[in-house]
Amino acid sequence: MPHVYMISDHHFGHKNIIDFESRPFGDVGEMTESMIDKWNAVVGKEDSVFHLGDFSFLNMEKTSAIMARLNGYKTLIMGNHDRGRSKRWWLEAGFDEVSEHPIVYGGFFFLSHEPMYMNKHMPYVNIHGHIHGQKYEGNQYVNVSVEHWDYTPVLFEDIKKLVVPSEEQ
Repeated sequence: MPHVYMISDHHFGHKNIIDFESRPFGDVGEMTESMIDKWNAVVGKEDSVFHLGDFSFLNMEKTSAIMARLNGYKTLIMGNHDRGRSKRWWLEAGFDEVSEHPIVYGGFFFLSHEPMYMNKHMPYVNIHGHIHGQKYEGNQYVNVSVEHWDYTPVLFEDIKKLVVPSEEQ
C-alpha cells in the first residue's frame, strides 16, 4: 500500500544554507547526495510526497536531474524561494502537481510553506516548513523542515500520531 510523506526546505544548490542552518555537510554536492539518499531510503516509487516549499535554487537542468532521481509522486506547495518561478516551471522541472497556495489535506490538516495563524480553538493542524530549525509550541503546528527530521521525508501517519489523540485516529 502506498504511503504519504511530507518534507520542506531542501534548498538544493543553496551553499549558504549550510552555514545559516548549521547543516552537517561539507559542501553543496555532499548535501545534495545525502538528501537524495535519505529521500529514497524511505520513499518508494508508488508513494506520494508533499514538498512544502523551498525545493531548489538550481537551474532547470540541475533541478530536473535531482527530481528524476527522487522516488514517488511529488506535489510542491510553493515556498517563498519557489515563487520567483512559475507553476509551469516547477511542473516542467518534474513535480507532478504544484500549488501556489496552502491546501487542506485529509479535511483536518493545512499544508503550507509558512506557518499559518491558528487560533487555539481551531480544530486543525498546520503542517509547514519555512522556519527551518525553529519550532512553534503546541500540537497545532508540525514543522517538516529538513532540519527537524534528519533531512528525511516524514511519514504522514507519524505526523498524525504527534497531533491527533489515538482514539480519534
